[in-house]
Amino acid sequence: MTRITGRSARNSGRLLLVALMALLALAAQGIARAQTSSTPLIVELHLDGVVDPFVADYLTGGVDKAVQEGATAVLVDIDTPGGLGSSMDEITQSFLNAPIPVIGYVSPSGARAASAGAFILLSAPVAAMAPGTHVGASTPVGLSGGDLSTKVRNDAEAQMRTIAETYGRNADLAVTFVSEGASITADQALQDHVIDLIAPNTQDLLAQLDGTQVHLGDGSTVTLHTAGATLQERSMGSFVGFLHSLFDPNLAFIFFWLGLALIVLEIIVPGHILSGTVGTLLLVCSLVSFGFLPVRIIGVVLLVISVIAFIVELHAPGLGVWGAVGLIALVLGGWFLFDRAGGVEVSPVVLVAVAGLVALFFGVIVAAALRLRRTPSLLAGKTIVGEDGVALPGGVGPAGGIVRVASEEWKAVAPGGQIPGGARVHVTALDGLVLTVEPFETERTPAAPTASPAEGRNG
Repeated sequence: MTRITGRSARNSGRLLLVALMALLALAAQGIARAQTSSTPLIVELHLDGVVDPFVADYLTGGVDKAVQEGATAVLVDIDTPGGLGSSMDEITQSFLNAPIPVIGYVSPSGARAASAGAFILLSAPVAAMAPGTHVGASTPVGLSGGDLSTKVRNDAEAQMRTIAETYGRNADLAVTFVSEGASITADQALQDHVIDLIAPNTQDLLAQLDGTQVHLGDGSTVTLHTAGATLQERSMGSFVGFLHSLFDPNLAFIFFWLGLALIVLEIIVPGHILSGTVGTLLLVCSLVSFGFLPVRIIGVVLLVISVIAFIVELHAPGLGVWGAVGLIALVLGGWFLFDRAGGVEVSPVVLVAVAGLVALFFGVIVAAALRLRRTPSLLAGKTIVGEDGVALPGGVGPAGGIVRVASEEWKAVAPGGQIPGGARVHVTALDGLVLTVEPFETERTPAAPTASPAEGRNG
């Protein structure tokens, strides 16, 4: 017969209590997991601004991750003027092939799904719009501001028709977005069966969709359960969002002119290496932005004309005829720089502000810099002319170069021929802030003495 001591009984009781608590914890986790799994998850993404590779990666990656997490659907808020065709294709293919419904929602009031945005909206199994929004204007645009080739337009029309017919929408009207550049309001889009519903806000949209059967791009049908769904917002990320924000028509226009101004300053007043570098970077950013936006060649030509006019004006005092021509070309260039039918444009406020700053820059600052360059410095003229120095790497020749004289770097020209880097030079003249130099040996060659007639008779 086995005897159970009091200590053993107490130990057994503790073990039983621990086991019971563990079972209760596991049961609680199971209940919480079951409650979590029973609550529908909807991932919310945003398409704001230009359709570019950053947006394409963000949206396609967001859809893929939502599928992996078992989300019920993906909600994409849309407000875009359009953008790059290749990025648009990535997004539409992602929506069409997604195994869960993608809900395209043009919002808030005043938003639009223009150009590439119309393709993206209609590629979603659910296409919805808020009151006061519009969709369309999807004609492919080239640098000329008009249609691209008939082949490209026909391809876009076929793509739009295929997308609309996939979900049984009004393909004939959708094709006019491409063929005629048509743009319609949310009410007309619903009435003509281009979209599925109108909702003033996200809560109302999800309420209307609860229990609705949705046809996916692969032909299958799913039932949406959106009542009480958990809406989980996914942002693009700070750094990628910053890069995406650079592709803005106003910023592109500002970067173009600011970059140009800094480069002109570097050319007129040499030595400002930082201004030239920053100006070049800003110009490059603006040109990259132009590649993602529906740029019109007439706007680019007018902006180039404005630059030429301002440069010509610099040779005359004050702001005269050429300055006025430059301002007019600048304003018209900004106005016609983008295809306005798709909603891409430079803000009139930004346009007027830039025009005023450009007039001030060229009429006052650059003109003063030119006067400074053309006015010889009395102190410099006394101390620099006749001094010796050295040509910096790259040398100096008739076209110019950089030399170091009196411990300072100067822009210089050598009319007599190319002087290699590292060679000694002698300063013969100063024109504003540009030195005229010649090889050191040439200056040091003494001239033959010339005897006077009197000295000849006395000799």
